[in-house]
Amino acid sequence: MEIIIAVAVVALIALFLISQYNRLIRLNITVDEAWAQIEVQLKRRADLIPNLVETVKGYAAHEQSTFDAVVTARAKATSATGVADVAAADGMLTQALRGLLAVAEAYPDLKASSNFLSLQEELATTENKVAFSRQFYNDNVRSLNTAVKTIPSSFFAGLAKVGEREFYEVEDPQDRNAPSVKF
Repeated sequence: MEIIIAVAVVALIALFLISQYNRLIRLNITVDEAWAQIEVQLKRRADLIPNLVETVKGYAAHEQSTFDAVVTARAKATSATGVADVAAADGMLTQALRGLLAVAEAYPDLKASSNFLSLQEELATTENKVAFSRQFYNDNVRSLNTAVKTIPSSFFAGLAKVGEREFYEVEDPQDRNAPSVKF
């Protein structure tokens, strides 16, 4: 009878260890998946930008510095790696796009163009998806980091080769402010 109890205790401990290990692995994979979704949405946005720039160029050819800023920011955003670099490049691209859309406001014919309106709508939809992906990533990073730092899973983090991950943070303080709307 004592042997059965000892085997049962060992089996329960083994199941506990396995479940903690697997939980950390699942959380790590979820963070990787969330990061991949951010990259997918940023790629989608980067693919839309050349069409948007070309559409605006047709109406506002003398705004070359704005176009150059958008193209440069897009190039940096598509070549960035790592959470901090991608976040910084993403902020730069967002600022450049704001400048491009501000230029578009000055051209009533452009604002009425169905091509421009559809590109602008697609960009707005993509921006919403990017924001959701960032939030989803940060939620998963929080779960993983909590598991890595709390007992009992912290004892298994090294064994599972899982560590804390970096949050996706906005570097530009201007991006934290709500835009002002004036009529």
